[in-house]
Amino acid sequence: MKVLITGADGQLGADVLKALSARGVEHKGVYIKDFDITDKDAVAACMQAFKPSCVIHCAAYTQVDAAEDNIELCMRVNGEGTENFARACSEIDAGMVYISTDYVFSGEGNLPFETDAQKSPLQVYGKSKLAGEEAVLRHLKNHYIVRMSWAFGENGNNFVKTMQKLAETRDEINVVNDQIGSPTYTPDLAELLCGMAFSGKHGVYHATNEGYCSWAEFAQEIMSLSGSKCKINPIPTEKYPTRAIRPKNSRMSKTSLDKAGFKRLPEWQDALKRYLSKS
Repeated sequence: MKVLITGADGQLGADVLKALSARGVEHKGVYIKDFDITDKDAVAACMQAFKPSCVIHCAAYTQVDAAEDNIELCMRVNGEGTENFARACSEIDAGMVYISTDYVFSGEGNLPFETDAQKSPLQVYGKSKLAGEEAVLRHLKNHYIVRMSWAFGENGNNFVKTMQKLAETRDEINVVNDQIGSPTYTPDLAELLCGMAFSGKHGVYHATNEGYCSWAEFAQEIMSLSGSKCKINPIPTEKYPTRAIRPKNSRMSKTSLDKAGFKRLPEWQDALKRYLSKS
């Protein structure tokens, strides 16, 4: 077993590296400095040299608001970059785990989206990640498409770090309370991905920590567990405009995990406690 991890310097990629090391699995990390993933020749050369059994593709353009002004770059990285690896995997009969997002959905309603629900992204980022999904489906049968949301981990920036930083200098913070979803602790997801990669249970999955909350509720739990006295003021999305439209409903069904026999991730509150105990 040999695994290639793209985006190894990112929040999730770094945790996948740790999880594979703990399992004693031979692996290689691809970092942003190594080569441009939109260069298909560079991707092919890397794949031919290492010849992995599976690629866990964590690399992505994730700046949601900036993507609205950098459409071509975002589409190239998340669409073409993913296709380059999917094509290269096909050529050496390797599997591929592609990390996608709740942003491929419309965010309408209040029921959890099933894996086969209609895709209707509201912003460039969502469209680019959907393009990546379509590329994987186009080139590979032995694929795992895993959608997550609201990621937080030790490596890189995330909502938890942002809230903690703001709380150092503010007595109160306004946070939206009408966008509902599930936080995803990247070490928990990394463990699932490593087990999934060689399971042979190909398909599309949703994997976030259990339970739903609003961003405001997430922020309140961060303050409570951090011992901060900073007050969180819940506000509607309309009072916090952003460059890119955010989905109001990011709930995703875990039925696909259950049917395949994969264990669901722990409750998000438990994950947050573990994260904060390390910071």
